[in-house]
Amino acid sequence: MANERMQLPHKLTLSERSVLTMTGVTDVVSFDEGAVVLHTDLGTLVIQGRELQLKTLSVDGGQVSVEGHVSSLIYEEPRQKGGWVSRLFG
Repeated sequence: MANERMQLPHKLTLSERSVLTMTGVTDVVSFDEGAVVLHTDLGTLVIQGRELQLKTLSVDGGQVSVEGHVSSLIYEEPRQKGGWVSRLFG
């Protein structure tokens, strides 16, 4: 049971398309001025925009804050395991 990770509540708040605060982040995959990629319990979240900066980062607490011009928020679904045949026929 020591290896089990508690699922964090996931919440996003976007103010004026310039300040994004969120909880439930489990990992920061990458970030630069054009995109921030985060893992959450609900999937991988890709934040795209301009002049993006990580202002708050507390992965232990699952809290992240991003400032800049946010143009899109995209959740990527996890890839199914197996070959293309198993993905095709379910």
